[in-house]
Amino acid sequence: MTVRTSAGTTLAVTASAPAIYNEAGYAALAFTDVGEVTDLGEFGREYNLVTHNPLGTRGTRKFKGSFNEGSITLQLGLDNSDAGQTIMKAASKSDADYFFRVTLQNGEIYYFPAKVMSWKVGVGGVDQITSATATLEISSSDDGVGVVEKLS
Repeated sequence: MTVRTSAGTTLAVTASAPAIYNEAGYAALAFTDVGEVTDLGEFGREYNLVTHNPLGTRGTRKFKGSFNEGSITLQLGLDNSDAGQTIMKAASKSDADYFFRVTLQNGEIYYFPAKVMSWKVGVGGVDQITSATATLEISSSDDGVGVVEKLS
């Protein structure tokens, strides 16, 4: 694998849940591209740190505790006629998980369920594009599967 830019990366969304939370389950879904994404942010599982300090050794022992799949703050140029953005706005008013696909320029794909926690419009100043910001909280399936990675 080589280092590359993020140019050409796409985000897509669907309200349909996969039959099973694996590559094949997600690949069977019909996704809608989300247009005008300018910054997709970062995502990935993060574990809580659990520490233990035995009196006899005075040292701190460290362990992995529970995990959180993380969140994404997504930046977009607002386009009210874009089908993907319309789905995202609807998702922000729903308690349900929606399902996402991120495709990198080299063909690597990441799938994940998430709740759209916010959809905000940013007007800005005279020399700015009217924008939208969405916050996605990545969920886990009942069997603990969060982000599913498909390497091309």
